[in-house]
Amino acid sequence: MEFLDQPKSDTPHDQLLLQIRGAVAEYERSLITERMRRGRWQKYRAGGLLPWTRPPYGYRVDPERPRDPAGVRLEPMEAAVVAEMFASFIQEGQSLMGVTRQLMAQGVPSPYGRPRWNQASVRGIVSNPAYTGTVYLGRTRRTPSRQRHSPLAPVGRDHGGHPHTPPEEWIAVAQVPAIVSQEQFDLVQAKLAHNQQFARRNNTAHQYLLRALVSCGVCRLACMGRNREGGYAYYTCRGKKAPIYSCRDEKCLSRSIPAQQLDELVWQDVCEILMHPEHIVAALQRAQGGQWLPQELHTRRENLRKARMSLEQQRERLTDAYLAEVLQLEEYKRRYQELEQRLQSLAEQVRQLEASVGHRDELAARVQSIDAFCERVQQGLAQATFEQKRQLIELLVDRVVVTGEEVEIRYVIPLSPKSEQIRFCHLRLDYFDPPPCSNGFHHHGKGCPLWSGDNVIPFVGGVGRIAANEQPVLLIVLTSI
Repeated sequence: MEFLDQPKSDTPHDQLLLQIRGAVAEYERSLITERMRRGRWQKYRAGGLLPWTRPPYGYRVDPERPRDPAGVRLEPMEAAVVAEMFASFIQEGQSLMGVTRQLMAQGVPSPYGRPRWNQASVRGIVSNPAYTGTVYLGRTRRTPSRQRHSPLAPVGRDHGGHPHTPPEEWIAVAQVPAIVSQEQFDLVQAKLAHNQQFARRNNTAHQYLLRALVSCGVCRLACMGRNREGGYAYYTCRGKKAPIYSCRDEKCLSRSIPAQQLDELVWQDVCEILMHPEHIVAALQRAQGGQWLPQELHTRRENLRKARMSLEQQRERLTDAYLAEVLQLEEYKRRYQELEQRLQSLAEQVRQLEASVGHRDELAARVQSIDAFCERVQQGLAQATFEQKRQLIELLVDRVVVTGEEVEIRYVIPLSPKSEQIRFCHLRLDYFDPPPCSNGFHHHGKGCPLWSGDNVIPFVGGVGRIAANEQPVLLIVLTSI
């Protein structure tokens, strides 16, 4: 923090003044925020402010006053498209995908002016009550993300959710020109709710051991189970479908994955891992950089202690030189500050070393937990039914990434009975804000710890192929919630 009216010093008086001014500034900031929030709510309830940052498709606003309800008008071409979307969706046998295909076949630009539509845009339009002539506030409520945005997506910003609130919580704030009637809108909402119950993602007519757990290593999209004539089942990348399904302009060139062959490969590897937990322990030790020997720990501690004593002696000699008037005050301050910075850096190294020593001790406890879990689970592997296999797969396998013939299995090993009740894909610890990799690892690459933190410790093993039926990649994450 810098003050323009007067320089800040380290005297007790200036430090007290800094704390008081900071507290007052924080209090004033809170007051301003609260007053602005109340002012917006009053305008909303009085019908003088729109809760829009961008008007819905089919409407235009006054550029001079974009939040004024009086300036809202219809865009004739887009309004006609919206009315046709509602009318088409109500027809018997029509779906969101059918409406999306129809829009693309007619060459209608998307709300962002692109030639390709997607089902999410169509659904957002036909579920927006503003087209009935009433603008509501509070239809959605922003919530923090509760799961990873994508198992293979790069670590990035937090993709928070916007779940819909019950209609009784909505607040009508303005009236705009209507495009559809309330009866027509209600029919569309009822059909949306009915179709969602019978969506293909909820279809469990066929058994897939790795349902919703397979990803394509080429385009990084999810693979879906497909059962074809003759009883042949495959995991097919979503990117191989038309752009309207994949939301991509180019098709993925990956081949379809035989479901039975991949299911057997993964299940055999799961059994191998559970029957021989020493593989997990070895991979954990390898990813954590190995266990330091006691003499190495003693040597590092001794070197850091000697370095700290040397710096303290230099600081004392520097003070003696200043008291003997050998050094000027400016030179003394400069050298003293340099020594203090080096001492702080040394203290941080000591802290990291002790933390690493504690982590080494935790490793032994985790090994015992791994052995106990594997011993408890491996007893019923031979007689496991499909439902039991599926339950175990959902617990232990976070993702199966297939690139050509190469298979990468990302395991999750729970360390406590509580962590056995939750799938890792629902965890978010350090996923969007990971610490820097150590031991030469790089983020988002093979051999990379994608997750880290107090409760999640990742590590990686080897590579295999489907055709050769070799050992797949072993990427294991330990969870302790």
